[in-house]
Amino acid sequence: MRLGINLGYWGAGMDGDNLAVAQEADRLGYDVCWAAEAYGSDVPTVLAWVAAQTESIDVGSAIMQIPARQPAMTAMTAATLDSLSGGRFRLGLGVSGPQVSEGWYGVKFDKPLARTREYVDIVRKAMSRERLSYEGEHWTLPLPDGPGKPIKLTIHPQREHIPLYIAAIGPKNLEQTGEIADGALLIFPSAEHLEDTAVKHLRAGREKAGKTMEGFDVCPTLPLAIGDDINGLADMFRPYTALYVGGMGSRKQNFYNQLAQRMGYEKEAAEIQDKYLAGDKAGAAAAVPHQLIDQTTLLGSVERIAERMQAYAAAGVTTLTLAPAGFTLEERLAALRAGTDALEHSGLAA
Repeated sequence: MRLGINLGYWGAGMDGDNLAVAQEADRLGYDVCWAAEAYGSDVPTVLAWVAAQTESIDVGSAIMQIPARQPAMTAMTAATLDSLSGGRFRLGLGVSGPQVSEGWYGVKFDKPLARTREYVDIVRKAMSRERLSYEGEHWTLPLPDGPGKPIKLTIHPQREHIPLYIAAIGPKNLEQTGEIADGALLIFPSAEHLEDTAVKHLRAGREKAGKTMEGFDVCPTLPLAIGDDINGLADMFRPYTALYVGGMGSRKQNFYNQLAQRMGYEKEAAEIQDKYLAGDKAGAAAAVPHQLIDQTTLLGSVERIAERMQAYAAAGVTTLTLAPAGFTLEERLAALRAGTDALEHSGLAA
């Protein structure tokens, strides 16, 4: 099993620290450094900045938002980042959510599976440097009855095949991800529930495409905190969990709330959402069960985290992405180093 890190969003006041974390992860031999975008920092700029100041760690978008860019633009960006980084770029895509898609980008959040499939088709075709023509429900290239003509990408990516990941939560999206992508980006993963909530759907998609799970990258992100007080460490992540389960999306369209329900927290997920949407964020955080936090983070000593890593590997995880927590840079760097120590202690290091 390989290790990655996720820097999250840029511009939150920790930019210098984030770069130091990425550079330390590079020195420690972490496999990939992911960054995110929502409606603040954009991810390609951040990854270019990180790639320019690291040596060997891959840089990946987790995620570049599909409603934010035309697919040909995404192909151009991926090819450029792969070239600038010396073949270290990984393209992670996702549809975001209805609030961001429609409120920020003005793109209807309809038929997300079909839109994702067409988007991936076009991106792959453009990156392969074929002359770009496509006829789909959501995109037609070139536009008919106009001056457009099929053209091809003028630059060569560093590699013939840039790894393409999709952020997926729901069963249908997971199955399609297994079918059309090289890897899956997962959030709030519980090793105990991963087979039922994710892996079996990914496997079904791979089988649909005539493939196995061999070579497919199952890549969940987990916050990581080191210490002896498990309850205190878990409390650090109560607001984070409450935000996603309670407030990320609308009452009817909150994919993280639905995931918590599939993990067996139906009653608790409803309470968290009710309180969060009523403006009681503290109450929502207090309502998050300790077990839910403990199952979806890495908390405690190096030995305890090593045991959890073994459980994730047994569940099918191939790249475990860590989000090292801490109130200072030194605490985050210490957590990062503990991650490599735990991997070595687990016996899973490549």
